[in-house]
Amino acid sequence: MPKVKLTMLTYKIFMPQIISANRLLLFICTIHFLFSCNSKEETRVLPRVAIAGLAIESSTFSPATSGVEAFRVREGKEVFSYYPFLDSGSVDRSRAEWFPALRGHAIPGGIVTRDAYETLVGKTLEMLKENLPYDGLFFDIHGAMSVQGLDDPEGDFIKRVRDVVGTETLISTSMDLHGNVSQALAKHTDLITCYRMAPHEDALESKQRALENLLDRLQNGKGKPAYKAWIPVPILLPGEKTSTRIEPGKSLYAQVDPITKREGIIDAAIWIGYAWADEPRNHAVVMVTGDDKEAVTGTAEELAQSFWDVRNEFEFVAPTATLEESLDSAVISDKKPFMISDMGDNPTAGGAGDVTWTLTEILKRPEFKSENGPMLIYASLPGPELVDKAREIGVGRSIEASAGAEVDSRFAPPVLLKGTVEAIYEGDKDAEVEVVVKVGSVHAIVTKKRKPYHHEQDFVNLGLNPREADIVVVKIGYLVPELYDMRGDWIMALTPGGVDQDLDRLGYKRINRPMFPLDRDMINPDLSARLIPASDDI
Repeated sequence: MPKVKLTMLTYKIFMPQIISANRLLLFICTIHFLFSCNSKEETRVLPRVAIAGLAIESSTFSPATSGVEAFRVREGKEVFSYYPFLDSGSVDRSRAEWFPALRGHAIPGGIVTRDAYETLVGKTLEMLKENLPYDGLFFDIHGAMSVQGLDDPEGDFIKRVRDVVGTETLISTSMDLHGNVSQALAKHTDLITCYRMAPHEDALESKQRALENLLDRLQNGKGKPAYKAWIPVPILLPGEKTSTRIEPGKSLYAQVDPITKREGIIDAAIWIGYAWADEPRNHAVVMVTGDDKEAVTGTAEELAQSFWDVRNEFEFVAPTATLEESLDSAVISDKKPFMISDMGDNPTAGGAGDVTWTLTEILKRPEFKSENGPMLIYASLPGPELVDKAREIGVGRSIEASAGAEVDSRFAPPVLLKGTVEAIYEGDKDAEVEVVVKVGSVHAIVTKKRKPYHHEQDFVNLGLNPREADIVVVKIGYLVPELYDMRGDWIMALTPGGVDQDLDRLGYKRINRPMFPLDRDMINPDLSARLIPASDDI
């Protein structure tokens, strides 16, 4: 009996504490379970987003070709270095689980070889297969890539991407406004936008907008837009006539951002298109995406009509003249530096970059024969053999060697430079090695690999002060902001090359006609919106 009494007493004394302990343990387990589930839920709901794209602007009117080596290729996590807004710790980086595949970028040039295209696209597709499935894909392209045997490389590329990722994946495409938007590209993408400035000072801003449009639609659950309106506008103009620095481009593009704030609109864009490729897709396009049918179609038609209405107002962003007239003006000018754009062989638009015609004509001029003549800097011309010879003999030594016209000799043969090696600079990421040869009062920059000159530092590295030069000739069209701010005066020379500004001289055979300004008397086109099927309906 005493033993039983003790047991009952123990029960009465300690059972409440045991029950409390059990309840506490149950409570702790429940909290742990909830937090564990919540953590898993948070991980699960982060969208899985891939990144891929190829960007090059390539002329079909140039004999040059672009191989794999022309592309700066980033793979995997290296892709993030291209996007400051996806830096580690950035807000956008934290909004998704990222799977960067391959992103390749090349200086504009000649048509891409089919082997190079298949190699780069094939590698991209294999990398995308490794991390399936995806909720979204950021498709970052230029839109003016020409490829041997293909009329619409970007349309082909995105279709092959779709074949891998499926139709449920939301694709947002970012483009240059000088790209081309075919119906195939419009069909297989869901969201799409392009730059709104030329020069492209808003390039990164536009890419970020394209990415955030994608993230927003994934996270708010709205997914693919209900409507995509596409309008081909039969206008084909060079970028040098459509800069947003001046009218009418300035006001035309100023309409775009306010329009995107309208109810039912996600994004709106105007593509000028790429003038130096002879393909059916080469023309201007307006595209608007959103969830309200009337808003989307009406906005697209409004932008397209605005573009068409001002077609006759587009003019070159700066005065133009022949090279002879340009040099005549520069020689007598007291404004330094007098900038001359050697437009026809502009490598930033797709020119071969090695046409020697302009430098040949400059060296014929009597004003530049003497060392005491007007100081002229010419940038630039590729000439690997001259560069190698200059490295052998060194700075300060006399040199006689030829440069240029290895790719495009249609207008002039290689130019003979007989002068003094003024400077050698090694390690440039584009040119690799740069040499300055002084011939009379001309300081000709010769590179191992072609390079466009955009920055004052490019000249300073070679011991040249462009601000003190009388004349600076650059293979470029409209001046990039740094050169534009540096100019004392500026003229664009109508020189020959693969990106000739005289479109009539190019000899189009395959673009859709009629096309303004080639057919100035054409009747008004049909600018009604075409609704493009959603990508999951294809």
